[in-house]
Amino acid sequence: MLRANADEIAGKLSRSEQRQQKDLDAARKAGTAQPAVDSQGNAINPHIPTYITRAPWYADTAGGGPSLDHQRLGNKEELAPHLRLEQWYDRGVTAGPAAKKYRKGACENCGSMTHKRQDCVERPRKRGAKFTNKDIAADDVGQTVARDYDAKRDRWNGYDAATYKSAVVDEYEAAEEARRKKREAELEAAAAAAREKKQEKKAKVKAAGDDEFGSSDDDDDEEEEGEDKFAHSADMVGQKVDTGQRLTVRNLRIREDTAKYLLNLDPESAYYDPKTRSMRDAPEIGKNPEDMKFAGDNFQRYTGEATNMQKLQLFAWQSSARGHDVNMHANPTAGELLHREFEQKREVLKDTSKTSILERYGGEEHLERLPRELISGQTEEYVEYNRAGNVVKGRERAKARSKYDEDVFINNHTAVWGSWYDRDAAAWGFACCHSTISQSYCTGEAGKSAFQATAPTAVLAAGQASGSASVPRLPPAEPKSLVEQHREALRAGKGKKRAADGESERDGDDGRGRATQAGWPAGDGDEPELDRTKLRAALEHERRRRDMGEDEAWAAAKKGKADVTQEEIEAYRLARSAYDDPMANYKDPEE
Repeated sequence: MLRANADEIAGKLSRSEQRQQKDLDAARKAGTAQPAVDSQGNAINPHIPTYITRAPWYADTAGGGPSLDHQRLGNKEELAPHLRLEQWYDRGVTAGPAAKKYRKGACENCGSMTHKRQDCVERPRKRGAKFTNKDIAADDVGQTVARDYDAKRDRWNGYDAATYKSAVVDEYEAAEEARRKKREAELEAAAAAAREKKQEKKAKVKAAGDDEFGSSDDDDDEEEEGEDKFAHSADMVGQKVDTGQRLTVRNLRIREDTAKYLLNLDPESAYYDPKTRSMRDAPEIGKNPEDMKFAGDNFQRYTGEATNMQKLQLFAWQSSARGHDVNMHANPTAGELLHREFEQKREVLKDTSKTSILERYGGEEHLERLPRELISGQTEEYVEYNRAGNVVKGRERAKARSKYDEDVFINNHTAVWGSWYDRDAAAWGFACCHSTISQSYCTGEAGKSAFQATAPTAVLAAGQASGSASVPRLPPAEPKSLVEQHREALRAGKGKKRAADGESERDGDDGRGRATQAGWPAGDGDEPELDRTKLRAALEHERRRRDMGEDEAWAAAKKGKADVTQEEIEAYRLARSAYDDPMANYKDPEE
């Protein structure tokens, strides 16, 4: 066979020889025997495993003995090209001086013969060297560096560490040196200004001659200088002061700040994790986070660009779950661009779906939102009022409209219900007629005059003016029972009925006569003439109206006529008196 085993080359060992070899290796590791030596006379560490010291069959240079030659690179001349790390392209090397005239086959942009126009790395000229014959670039030197598969894909292959020191380290050190000198100059200038100020103060005190035996300010100054000297040499709390360079180096943590777990000593407050030194919730409850010394780690996580990073990470996870190659750690720029594109497409899709729904079903007017000034009722407009409440300067704020119908006048009224308030009766009414009945007909100025005449204050004033004080006061009448009141009402009703029948017989068949009902007093010169036929029809209509529901009566009132006749007013009064009487529908079982 072509491939021979290493044991066959070195020869197989017997069992006793293997035992001796094992004892020798143990003695070498214990230090009681001399270590093995390679072909060059170098000692081999006995603790190195055998599979490292024993060379494989294809790289055996020691004839099967222990050696480390196969682990070394050897001479640089004998190395393979891809193992010579110092070989790299010579940057900026040109093949001699540049040509004076454009040559055929050269780059049309710069005039070099080593590449074409599409491979030129110079800035594209407005007119190339082919047409101008100016600024002909020198020819590049073609170099070939042998590299294997790994060397071609090594991102640090060809990197020169000296360029980092010259470009970054030296520049940073120069900036730090300039900053240190500037700070030293500022401190020296401040110290010189303080010394001059102190000397001027001493000169003023000496010129005034207030103290012949010396001033106590000198002693105070000396004490302050001594304190400054000791304080300057000492280190401040949480800081390290370099007295030689006058620079302050702040430590990683300021010890004078209160710890998180000491802000609230309540054991039921926010949990503090001593391992990670984190307190996610706010230690103090009921305070504004901006006013707290520490508002919790979660407050910092949801401020600034932290929320945007969380949205990007969530987008990356969702995209990876759907089979897309998005990784915020490997390629954050591509992830952010994809997320921005996704947000734009989602907004466009949302607007498109909204437009299509509105076009199909309508209802766009319900989506129109009122201005914020009208919704909240707060504006930045300046309005100035006088003592009477009238607007003096600025525009008056718009009155808010309710959901109920406004300025709807019923029963011939010119004002709405609740526009007037009767203080004596503690009731609301109409301002046009001073009526306190919600569904009453408007009587205009006559109603106002009647209300003023029957008001308690007017009655008392009239009684005092007519000398009512000289009239002897009658004892108060005893209250009547309900039975007595009912019998009196029945007698009054029978008398009215007989009077109405006699009047109708005297009037004849024309059906016209004077009203002697309870609504109009007998013997009054202003008694209106009523048509009894129309009065009966008005009473029947009023009974039907009272039997209706509220909505049905309201709809019928809207369809009815606006003017009111005397018969309708009389029918309303008669029906109202019977409706308000609790005993109107009472029937005596004895009769």
